[in-house]
Amino acid sequence: MNIISREALKKKLDCGDDLKLVMALDRRAYEKMHIPGSLHFANIMETVKSLHPEDEVVVYCSNPKCPVSIHAYYALVRYGFRHVSRFAGGLDEWLEAGYPLEGSMIQQTETVNNME
Repeated sequence: MNIISREALKKKLDCGDDLKLVMALDRRAYEKMHIPGSLHFANIMETVKSLHPEDEVVVYCSNPKCPVSIHAYYALVRYGFRHVSRFAGGLDEWLEAGYPLEGSMIQQTETVNNME
């Protein structure tokens, strides 16, 4: 399994690299919180149909122990995707670094913080 570090992913995103960042959790989790620029698909078949096998794809979920991105990684490889990586740290590691996140949970937190 190809693993990408938090710093390497942040650098790619900051540089505008042409990669497809895919949050592997369900729609509800995606709407609550995700890394800016992330894509979300209802299932692996939608992912396969929406992306190209030559795309650089990075999958992630919530934390290093979350199996969802592991399953997504191996499914994409089985469908012939050749440039797949997993950001194992997921949302937990991204949040720990203080990097930006989007979603309804983030907007609620910002609203509360602005009211204080």
